[in-house]
Amino acid sequence: MSNRAQHTIARTVTVDGIGFLTGADIRLRFLPACVNTGIHFHRADLPGSPLIPARHEFIVPRQRRTAIQRGRAVVEMVEHVMAALSALEVDNCVIQLDAPEPPGGDGSSQVFADALLHAGLVELDCPVKTLSVSHPVAVGDANQSIRGLPTGRGGLTIRYSLDYGAASPIVPQVHEVELTPATFLNEIVFARTFVLEQEAVALRAQGYGCRATAKDLLVFSPQGVVDNELRTANECARHKLLDCIGDFALSGHCLEGRVEAHRSGHNLNAEFVQRLMSTHDAGILRSRHKAA
Repeated sequence: MSNRAQHTIARTVTVDGIGFLTGADIRLRFLPACVNTGIHFHRADLPGSPLIPARHEFIVPRQRRTAIQRGRAVVEMVEHVMAALSALEVDNCVIQLDAPEPPGGDGSSQVFADALLHAGLVELDCPVKTLSVSHPVAVGDANQSIRGLPTGRGGLTIRYSLDYGAASPIVPQVHEVELTPATFLNEIVFARTFVLEQEAVALRAQGYGCRATAKDLLVFSPQGVVDNELRTANECARHKLLDCIGDFALSGHCLEGRVEAHRSGHNLNAEFVQRLMSTHDAGILRSRHKAA
């Protein structure tokens, strides 16, 4: 992955859908961008049409999702879009929105990946920038943790494990993937957001998810999945791994190494990225970027 050139998309593509948080009808457009642009979200609905770089410096605290903010402009729940862009090796792109969140789709990255595949890739005349784990880096505690390890061979492998205890309807599970566009499309892209039934009720009481139903994502009651079926027995672990891919992409670099995550969520994922970036002076950052 790290020895490749940067990419953008070959043409503009559009994704229409409903926002999970606002319940609004939303249009998202993926726009091609030039070399070294990186990924930016464009709030076309706001005065001045502000741009927000998809970078760790712009992450703002949220529960159960990742949001970025620049000035008064915010985009919520960016992780599923970022996972598709990162895993499919789209390094330069502007994501135009007419709302404060992307369309929810089915709670996975599938709708965004389908659009990007339809757009196609264009290779740019500049190497991709990389972030290599050169020594062990860890965040978290015994309850939830992330550990980055060097491999010395390039590429990114992620292992995600979860265990919410015997009382949870979600069984303990693990998934590991050596990330490539093919493995993402075959193993990860379809894995959906999941929530406990009592959590879904609480979110609705707060005004979230007013147009979402149990058929739109995975809702777990004590008896199991409500009005839906799992796509794989470990779909929850795969979705949390998908979230890791999207959150790690906010480093702005192509991550190299092995990452082992246990019960991590968006806030811990962000802390891990911050820790990686803070070790720049220790030599963990190895950018193959050259001036265009």
